[in-house]
Amino acid sequence: MSETSSNLILPYLQAAQAQKHLTHNEALERLDVIVQLTVQGFGAVTPPLAPDEGQVWALGSGAVNEWATHDGALAAWSNGGWLFVTPRTGWRAALGSELRLWDGADWLMPDLPALQTLPGVGVNTSYDATNKLAVASEAVLFTHVGAGHQVKLNKAGAGDTASLLYQSNWSGRAEMGLAGSDNWSLKVSADGSAWTDALSVAAASGAVSAPVSLEAANLTRGGSQVFSRDNILGTVSEASGLPTGAVIEAGSNANGRFVRLADGTQICSHSLTASAGAAVSWTYPAVFTAAPVVTGSAEAVVLSALCLDAAPGTSSASLSARDAADARRADVLHVTATGRWF
Repeated sequence: MSETSSNLILPYLQAAQAQKHLTHNEALERLDVIVQLTVQGFGAVTPPLAPDEGQVWALGSGAVNEWATHDGALAAWSNGGWLFVTPRTGWRAALGSELRLWDGADWLMPDLPALQTLPGVGVNTSYDATNKLAVASEAVLFTHVGAGHQVKLNKAGAGDTASLLYQSNWSGRAEMGLAGSDNWSLKVSADGSAWTDALSVAAASGAVSAPVSLEAANLTRGGSQVFSRDNILGTVSEASGLPTGAVIEAGSNANGRFVRLADGTQICSHSLTASAGAAVSWTYPAVFTAAPVVTGSAEAVVLSALCLDAAPGTSSASLSARDAADARRADVLHVTATGRWF
């Protein structure tokens, strides 16, 4: 019969052995070192000056002083002296939360199991039944391995969703992707409950639509409103000489038609019949800020011209049609007044 066990090399009590307690205590001492093995360091080569009872070091190559000639052994301070134990392949030792395996030549970090079909992964946080991958960090990096790189979001069917959801304090504020259809869309929310479709791109045609956000009335460039055929016509306005309304305003009334431009230009036009007995007054369809320039023509088969019987005012002009002899005629006058509305 062997005098020691096969794996831990523990001494056996022998028949008719004297002082059996010595052999028994030696076995217990080795067990105290080996079982639930924890060490103070891996690859240690220099003995500490004041070790504590029961402390163990895993020795590296080139051990000196009391550890000399014991490279690769476990050195345990026990009962006031060094106890050296030769590790067997497969033994495990822990240094704090670090676990290593003895492979017969060195203490190695154990290989991780194959990371396939895991129920979930949590990095610095916990995953749950919905969020199988959860990461808590300041940033997440996905990089290439020499060429391009893609991030794929795949959904089961057209009616499902594959999207990126942006949240503020766990409440949704913006979402983009394939939300309930195969058309790419962008939608926003102020409270996480009511959502507004801001942009949509049709999968079949690539046509872009914007139910609200891209309407010209809602767009600015450099702080100024963008205009389109939908809002170029309207009410013009100004503040301190700068346009604040539409580009063109047009209107009409019993006194004719007028056009106002955003730069302050105003054009009024009208057709009226002159009198052979006296001047006629034309009240402009819109008031000017200063006297406008009034021009026009007379509709006649003989020489007839438009004449101003007085300087134009800001709201009206006195007109007549006269022939070569300066006689008044009852001809139709086509008149235009050009000036400024601000």
